Amino acid sequence: MHTPSLAEYVDCLDRQDIQGIADLMLRSARKLAGIGADFLICPDNTIHRAFDLVEPNSPRPWIHIAAAVAEEAVARGFRRVGLTGTRWLVESSVYPDQFQSRGLEFARPSEAELEELNRIIMDELVAGLIVPGSVAYIRQVIERLAGQGCDSVVLGCTEIPLIISDENSPLPTLDSTRILARAALRRAVEGET
Repeated sequence: MHTPSLAEYVDCLDRQDIQGIADLMLRSARKLAGIGADFLICPDNTIHRAFDLVEPNSPRPWIHIAAAVAEEAVARGFRRVGLTGTRWLVESSVYPDQFQSRGLEFARPSEAELEELNRIIMDELVAGLIVPGSVAYIRQVIERLAGQGCDSVVLGCTEIPLIISDENSPLPTLDSTRILARAALRRAVEGET
């Protein structure tokens, strides 16, 4: 396991420096390949924005988090998936590209919801703060996505599963972190993604 500081990634995200994100990811990839990694994963959904710059220059293959989630959604029979996560992720093509290539539809939170989701993630969850009102807010966002015809929701942030799960979500969840971990385990044990 290797990662530069989250602050370095956030600085690049704030500047829309996708190449900077790719450079950070590739620095980790080279280090991990140098100590014997066969393949690589990144549980941070947002920095997958740089994946197209990383993959062709990586010393080892990667499992793409959104591809693993999209495959899980198809396997579970979902057709229209709601997307939650940071503003940087939800506004990107990281998930839409993977969903559309597998025939899945998707819906995003509204602009105001996305702003509040981003605040909850970055100001509360990243800092380890669990605020009951924020849990209720994210549940309302998921309820609205259900009202838009979504039959499931991606928990597209490492921290969202700290407060949202199948037990309290209005829709079945696709926990990206767990799905990626299972895909990595399958790859390591069975040689498949």
